[in-house]
Amino acid sequence: MNQNIRMALVGNPNAGKTTLFNALTGARQHVGNYPGITVDYKEGVFTHDSQKITLTDLPGTYSLTAYSMEEVVTRDYLVKEKPQVVINIVDASNLERNLYLTTQFLELGCPLIIALNMIDVARDRGVEVKAEKLAELMGVPVVPIIARSGQGAETLISQAILQATQPWQPRDISYGEDLDETIMELIALISEHDFLTETYPARFTAIKYLEHDDQILQKGQQDDSATAVRLEAKVNQVSDHLLKTMDAYPEAIIADHRYGFIKSILRQGVQSHSFDTDRLYTSDKIDKVVTNRLLGPVIMLMILFGLYQFTFTWSELPVSWLETLFSWLSGQVETLLPDGPVKSMIISGIIDGMGGVLGFVPLIMFMFLGIAVLEDSGYLARVAFMMDRIFRIFGLHGSSVMPFIVSGGIAGGCAVPGVMATRTLRSPKERIATLLTVPFMNCGAKVPVLALLIGAFFSESKALYMFLFTLLAWVVALLTAKLLRATVLKGAATPFVMELPPYRFPTLRGLAIHTWERTWQYIKKAGTVILGISILLWALMTYPGLPEATRADYEQQRQDITASFAPAIMSESSSEKEEVSEEAMALRRQLLTLDNEEAEQALRNSIAGRIGIALEPVSRLAGFDWRTNIALVGGFAAKEVIISTLGTAYSMGKVEADASGSLGERLSRDPNWSKVVAVAALIFIMFYAPCFVTVVCIAKEAGHWGWALFSISFNTFFAFLMATAVFQIGSRLG
Repeated sequence: MNQNIRMALVGNPNAGKTTLFNALTGARQHVGNYPGITVDYKEGVFTHDSQKITLTDLPGTYSLTAYSMEEVVTRDYLVKEKPQVVINIVDASNLERNLYLTTQFLELGCPLIIALNMIDVARDRGVEVKAEKLAELMGVPVVPIIARSGQGAETLISQAILQATQPWQPRDISYGEDLDETIMELIALISEHDFLTETYPARFTAIKYLEHDDQILQKGQQDDSATAVRLEAKVNQVSDHLLKTMDAYPEAIIADHRYGFIKSILRQGVQSHSFDTDRLYTSDKIDKVVTNRLLGPVIMLMILFGLYQFTFTWSELPVSWLETLFSWLSGQVETLLPDGPVKSMIISGIIDGMGGVLGFVPLIMFMFLGIAVLEDSGYLARVAFMMDRIFRIFGLHGSSVMPFIVSGGIAGGCAVPGVMATRTLRSPKERIATLLTVPFMNCGAKVPVLALLIGAFFSESKALYMFLFTLLAWVVALLTAKLLRATVLKGAATPFVMELPPYRFPTLRGLAIHTWERTWQYIKKAGTVILGISILLWALMTYPGLPEATRADYEQQRQDITASFAPAIMSESSSEKEEVSEEAMALRRQLLTLDNEEAEQALRNSIAGRIGIALEPVSRLAGFDWRTNIALVGGFAAKEVIISTLGTAYSMGKVEADASGSLGERLSRDPNWSKVVAVAALIFIMFYAPCFVTVVCIAKEAGHWGWALFSISFNTFFAFLMATAVFQIGSRLG
């Protein structure tokens, strides 16, 4: 086998880059049809004609000037790792805009090949692109492909392997007489002092100085401050001159000349149009309705409600099957194993604990399927576009919408990638406000808890209540963001520009992959992290157990009760059979009552029970008893643990009939629970401290632990106030 070839995939957001990456490497990274989903680069390895290839999927970006985190990541990777081939994915239906990035790759000098993607979409719009002519004028190979179907991918990789032998060679683009002269002077100064030349070509550095690239300026000051000062002085001089003579800054003139270069290429027979390009395309016609200021939000809410209706309707039967399965498993273990710690751990710690979490797999799967349809069709990008107008009122940026949606704004996401997605925000204060509020969304870990409580207490309108609680999450998150932006995070808003991708019919394969990926992540987490925490919490709810004297006292009470019924039960008179049966049932009831009392006392005396009881004087303000407190404390680690811990707590402290049925049925029968308590619990669970992994991610993204600790304390205090208000007001009204 030949030596490994390193290739990089680069391009604008939504150009199909990650779709091609998955098709080539077989990787299963999620592909959402909206900008900003790829934040860190991903790597995959595959073989083509016995040639081993390492392919890196870099973040989608519009430029190599470091205005955003994606641009920094992409440029740093290219100049530091220097892949042997750079595959530039270009959207054939938006050629002029996409080639703007291509011109910068040419200036950087990387061995380049253009993958002309979405030629089918361009053809549907009446646009025909002549790949051979484009290749001739750009001076690099151009291969037409359709990434979604894999058409042209083999040819692309074959051509890319040939490009791997080419050296890094920068290409010059003219920026007009004034700037060209200045660039030559800057190049001479850069070359004379070997200024950043180990990393960037001299011309590229000169252009970035003219574009006032902050990252390059900082590196220059660190590398050679004397030369950096001279370069900046020269740039300031030409900037003042251009501002006086042309009323424009160098970066604007550079952008104009790049687009001029692109237009000159496209006008040389590269593109042809079969009909009027001013007509409204199908996507545009749909957008005139679904993004309308009045109709758009109504349609969005209808789609959201429809998603929940679909999810609860189709998952109801499979969920009941799984509940029956776990109930049967519990009964089998009860019969087969002798009483003792092992039996208790398997039934209460694993089956009752994990059964509650895994029992919601069908609901999670159907919800993920619905969200995958919205993502892959392109509708979620429209949601972000419409929400921008609302977000600006609350001091957030339009780019904050996608982190909210990724975190579970529609339900079923995860706050960790949501927090990481805030890297796309350029304003530090908007970014902090966003990463602090995205945990308020109903992530995939909260959805089963919400479904459990809503199903137990509001079964007649499950979809409606899930819809209302989702809206509540958005309202609370936005109001909190407004509070933060008006106090600790004051600052001006930044402008928002977003590309709306064309609508596409989701493929069955894509929907299946996306749905299974997310469902499997849920199952895997339930079978690893949640299982471990459930067993740990079972141990905390089991030990140290009752003192020996107390256990002996309960055993003596059993013997006394049994002895008091023994004469009647031992009677052999046939005329007394009915009376004997009643006596036996009475004995059984008294023994069950005593067992229940002992089990509850043992749970109260456990480590977890003591913690729950210690919190009860405060938690009672919100309607939570000590058992619920145990589950909520476990939720600080992971929200899925709430269900497993409730399942364990309400099976260990109860026996037989009181512990029978699903967890929802047990909660609905418990005197400490009611509809008001359920609503208070739902609100507290939705808004209190993020899970531990999210907290760590917030600390990492914010740069220190201060904001992470603020998120824990502020969210928990705020959630408890809301839950207390709901319980106190609801109890009085009820």
